[in-house]
Amino acid sequence: MKRFFKPVEKDGPSKKPCSSAPSPALADAVDAGSSPANAEPLKFLTWNANSLLIRVKNNWPEFSKFVQTLDPDVIAMQEVRMPAAGSKGAPKNPSELKDDTSSSRDEKQILLRALSAPPFGNYRVWWSLSDSKYGGTALFVKKQFRPKKVSFSLDQTASKHEPDGRVILAEFETFLLLNTYVPNNGWKEEENSFQRRRKWDRRMLDFVLNVEKPLIWCGDLNVSHQEIDVSHPDFFSNAKLNGYIPPNKEDCGQPGFTLAERQRFSNILSMGKLVDAYRFLHKEQDMECGFSWSGNPIGKYRGKRMRIDYFIVSEQLKSRLLACDMHGRGIELQGFFGSDHCPVSLELSPSETSESIVTNVT
Repeated sequence: MKRFFKPVEKDGPSKKPCSSAPSPALADAVDAGSSPANAEPLKFLTWNANSLLIRVKNNWPEFSKFVQTLDPDVIAMQEVRMPAAGSKGAPKNPSELKDDTSSSRDEKQILLRALSAPPFGNYRVWWSLSDSKYGGTALFVKKQFRPKKVSFSLDQTASKHEPDGRVILAEFETFLLLNTYVPNNGWKEEENSFQRRRKWDRRMLDFVLNVEKPLIWCGDLNVSHQEIDVSHPDFFSNAKLNGYIPPNKEDCGQPGFTLAERQRFSNILSMGKLVDAYRFLHKEQDMECGFSWSGNPIGKYRGKRMRIDYFIVSEQLKSRLLACDMHGRGIELQGFFGSDHCPVSLELSPSETSESIVTNVT
């Protein structure tokens, strides 16, 4: 969600780091081979970085300390905004960072140098990138955990990437982990607005109805499900862009808080037998720490906040929920690390299968 946040500033000049910095592993799909004793991750973090390169240049020490303290097993990122490999006019490789120009090589080295330092050097990284500095997702998994398979589309095919790099799907022993950057609904009945979001929601419903393992779905889902999930329900319900009012009342209001989006999201949760982990554990509205997106501190969106970043889990995992927390607070974006989104974390208790594996090994 970025329409009313300040535009991302141009990347300023930076000293080129040593070119020998180790590169994170990049892959389309992974065959796990033999699994380690502790076969599945239990602590997860999701964050819309609003340009990972800018976060590396401006906010990295603070964010690195946060990650080191939280120590998640998996980090799911959205809006990394790094372009995919491939020269102009040539086919792109969404799993690889662009490095065919001097500026893209410099940017890649800056990023990889940051990701090779503690604590990020302990993670393996998968990318799904857009052709330009737009969208894109990344998945960081601690090296001791080995996904059985990693794919990049709701069709669950390893070779196909969703447009704009919106999906990374990792299969573990007892669950699937889906990292998504869901398209913004927009304001008008246009191909890249309402129609795009409706198509996405239809595909998402089909996906959750056909998964063969319990699901953990995280990321920037670009929807606030209920009134409790926004700071100012009346403001968001009546929001307009340049005075435009859609012909269908259910499409009126702030993208992410229209009745149409919220109803479709409810349908996905109910039909997919899914649980909103944060709301399951936090029944009351928290006006200080209960929102993951915050508007520009200057202007009419100051203090206006939404919860649009989630961990959604299958009902089979509900009994394993230990914690789900948002790590930003207040209208001054404390704990947002330069983004307009704050990190959200999830912790599960071990599964019986995982405990059984550890017992048998020891």
